[in-house]
Amino acid sequence: MFYNSTRNSDVKVKSAEAITQGISSEGGLFVPESIPELSLADIKAIGEMSYADRAAFVFSKFLTDFTDAEIHYCTDNAYSTKNFESESITEIAHLFDGTYMLELWHGPTCAFKDMALQILPYFLTTSAKKINLDKKIVILVATSGDTGKAALEGFKDVEGTSILVFYPEDGVSPMQKRQMKTQEGSNVGVCALKGNFDDCQNGVKTIFTDDEVKQTLENNGMMFSSANSINWGRLVPQIVYYISAYAELAKDGEIELGDKVNIVVPTGNFGNILAAYYAKHMGVPVNKLICASNINNVLTDFINTGVYDRNRKFFATVSPSMDILISSNLERLLYLMTDRNDAVIREWFGKLAAEGRYEVSDDVKAKLSDEFCAGFCDDKQTKEIIHEIYEKYSYTCDTHTAVAVKVYEDYKKSTGDTTKTIIASTASPYKFSAAVLEAIEGGKSDIDEYAMIDRIAELSDIPVPAALADLKNKPERFSDVIDKTEQKKYVLSKLGV
Repeated sequence: MFYNSTRNSDVKVKSAEAITQGISSEGGLFVPESIPELSLADIKAIGEMSYADRAAFVFSKFLTDFTDAEIHYCTDNAYSTKNFESESITEIAHLFDGTYMLELWHGPTCAFKDMALQILPYFLTTSAKKINLDKKIVILVATSGDTGKAALEGFKDVEGTSILVFYPEDGVSPMQKRQMKTQEGSNVGVCALKGNFDDCQNGVKTIFTDDEVKQTLENNGMMFSSANSINWGRLVPQIVYYISAYAELAKDGEIELGDKVNIVVPTGNFGNILAAYYAKHMGVPVNKLICASNINNVLTDFINTGVYDRNRKFFATVSPSMDILISSNLERLLYLMTDRNDAVIREWFGKLAAEGRYEVSDDVKAKLSDEFCAGFCDDKQTKEIIHEIYEKYSYTCDTHTAVAVKVYEDYKKSTGDTTKTIIASTASPYKFSAAVLEAIEGGKSDIDEYAMIDRIAELSDIPVPAALADLKNKPERFSDVIDKTEQKKYVLSKLGV
C-alpha cells in the first residue's frame, strides 16, 4: 500500500514515510492509493477478537510495510488496561431502542483522541526506525481542546521526540486548559494563542511548509511531524473503532451481520466522520453518515449546498472542540470524490486560502448527498438535550455528544428513517462540567470546577476518571500566551535554533 498526496498524485510513499512526514512537502495530505476491502466473514471474525487484535487486523491492510510483529508491538502497547479504564477499550451504551452510544472516552485524557494518540507515538517511532531516520522528531499540534492533551500524554518522554501544542486562549474549557497547563514530561511544551483554533491550525500548517524553517531544523538534526488528524497515523486508528463497533453489535445479536446502520458523528475538523466513511467503503454496511455541527455550521452548509465558506462569524460554544471553520480532513474526502484529481484540489483549496470560499462540482455535490446528511444545533438546544437524556434515560453525556443526539433526532423526524444507529460519544461529561451541570440542574452554578465534578458524580452513575480527579493538586507548568503572528518565532526559540 502506497500513499499519494492530495495536492500531487505523483507523490508515492510508504506508510512509514507518510506517518513520519505528517504532511506532504507541498501541503497536501497523504491518502492510501486504494481502500482495502473487508468481507462480512472478516467482520464476523473481528467480533471475536480483543480490541488490540481488531486494530492489528485493520492496520495490516493499510500499513503493509510494517511486519506483523511491529503492528502487534504498537497495538498491544497502546490498547491495554494500563492506558484505558475499560477492558474492552471502548464501551457501547444502549441509549434507547436501536440507538447505541459508542463511548470513545475511556482513555487517559477522557476524549476520543486517545483512541489514536495512544498508538501514534508507537507508529511514529517504529516508522522512524524503519526508514533509518536519525533526526529528532518535533511534533507541532494545533488543538481545539482534546487533541492537545491527548497528544501531550501520548508523546511525553518518548525518546527522540519533542512536542509543542498551541491552543486558542479563550477557546477551550477550563478543564481542557488545566489538563494541558499541568502536563508532565521533559519533552513537552504548551502555549496559548490569541485567536481561535483556525489561527492555531493555519499557523502550524504554515510552519510545516516553510522552506526556511525546514532547512533550519535540517541543519540542527530535526524534522517536523504532526499529531493532528492531518497525519494519516492519527486517522487510521479512528477507522478501527467503527469497524469494531459494528462487529461487536453483530456478535451481541443487536444487529444481523449485513444489516445497515447509520453513524452519527459530532465533528469540526472532519477527521472523525471521515474515518467512518473509510470504514463504510472498506465494507461496513452503512446507510447514512450523519455529520453533526454546533452553531459553527460550516460543514452543515457545505454538505447541504456544496459551497464551503469560512467567511462567517465565529462562535465560542459549550462544545469547543467543534469550534472550527476550516475542516482540514475534508480535503481527503474531496480528493476521493474527484477521483484523485489533484489539480481540482489545488484549485479549491487555493481559493479557500485566498478567498475563504470554494464551490464543488455538481457530481461531487451528488456524491455528498448520497453519502452524508448534516445538521447543527446551538448551545441552548445542546443543553436541553443533555437534560432530556438525563431525565429520560439516566444517562449523562457531554456537550459534543449532545450535539450529535440533537442532530440525529432532527434527522429521524425529517426522514422517518428507523435504521439502527451508532452515535460517536466523543468525551467524558466531566471535561465540560460547567455546561453539563447547568443543563442537568437547569441553572448556572457558582461552585468551582472540582465541586462541579463532584456534583455530577452524585447525579450520575459515572465514576470520576482518575486522570481528572488528580488534576486538582497538580502545579501549572505552562503559562505562555502569544499573538498568532509570533508562532513561527516562538517555535524556533523553544527548539533553541
